[in-house]
Amino acid sequence: MRPNRRQTGSKWRASAELSSRATMLLALAASALLASAAPGSASQPDPLRLCADPTNLPFSSDNPSQPGFYLEIGQALSEQIGRPVAYDWYKSYFGKRTVRVTLLGKQCDAMIGLPLSADFMGPAVIFSKKIMTEAYALVSRTTLTLNGIDDLRGKRVAVQYQTTPQNLLATRDDIEKVTVLTPEEGMAALEQGKADVAFVWGPVAGWLNKTAYEGRFRVQPVEGAGLSWDAAIGFARTSTQLRDQVDAALPQLERRIAELAAKYGLPNAPPIRLGAASSPIRLAALGSPAPFVRQPAAAPPAIRIAETRPRDAGPEAVALGKEIFNGTCAHCHGPDAVQSERRIDLRRLQTRYGEDMRDKYWTTVHEGRPSKGMPAWKEVFTDDQFESIYTFLLTVQSSETAN
Repeated sequence: MRPNRRQTGSKWRASAELSSRATMLLALAASALLASAAPGSASQPDPLRLCADPTNLPFSSDNPSQPGFYLEIGQALSEQIGRPVAYDWYKSYFGKRTVRVTLLGKQCDAMIGLPLSADFMGPAVIFSKKIMTEAYALVSRTTLTLNGIDDLRGKRVAVQYQTTPQNLLATRDDIEKVTVLTPEEGMAALEQGKADVAFVWGPVAGWLNKTAYEGRFRVQPVEGAGLSWDAAIGFARTSTQLRDQVDAALPQLERRIAELAAKYGLPNAPPIRLGAASSPIRLAALGSPAPFVRQPAAAPPAIRIAETRPRDAGPEAVALGKEIFNGTCAHCHGPDAVQSERRIDLRRLQTRYGEDMRDKYWTTVHEGRPSKGMPAWKEVFTDDQFESIYTFLLTVQSSETAN
């Protein structure tokens, strides 16, 4: 039986539609192939994620028109290595905890401006080559010439609280100390005639002198133990490839870094050499050190639990554990584990966990407690090092009753 005309027309239209769809699919496939083969169509490289404080000028800011010295270095680096830049904002006044949460917590790839020191975070952080030297500074009227600490005799010196400069001046009865909490307060005391000299954090003093005081002060950096150090870019221990890539790019940025230092008013005069403080304070800071530097508090009497200490753990193991602890853990748990905040007071481990103390310690240092800001350290320290830290912690356990 032959199909009628209506049936024939329907079949023709169906065939035409199928042909049209096939042609469209072929065209789309061809376009996709051409696009994938076109120059520059490859996927974009991963961004270079920088840890940054949103309100820490002259170093960093979330204001695009004034990003800060460190962030402009990061922008120049990202162009040099061919990666877009992104930021993970986190306040730097938390000190080393900031490094742990952001950099070691893998929220960012690099942190610019860390002190180039092997004992800053132990082996957890590796560093680029030096990018600049940062220091405290003596700030004075331009008519006053200072060449050393003896030139401060008989003068009123605004000095930052709990800093190495304060320690340095502590034994000088011939210098009148005016204690201030911040470089801003020190500069204000100088401006208001309450001090003759301000002994404060140099980069912030230079920035304030440039922006707030229109360059009417002389800002002279100093050098000496605990007074100056080299700054670098920090990376997590596993990021050696990125670190090497950045190191290869830095020589091409030397002129740009110098230009940025001048833009943000960072002091560049020859440093004044000062002697070491009687008890130098260990640096534990990002950007401006004053909020993070602390003298170790005197430990309250604690009952030792010698019977829980491994019999073969001698004083060498305790000393090693104490050194690692103070280099990496003390910024949260206190120098020598002296900490008034009970929830992170490691002197109460025995009281809190009893026979489970060792298991709890081992699990925590290996796996971390990310929700509490405690990263995993299993890729940073060896089991022998963990054992040394545990041995040290056993010597400071208290017998108080847990609440």
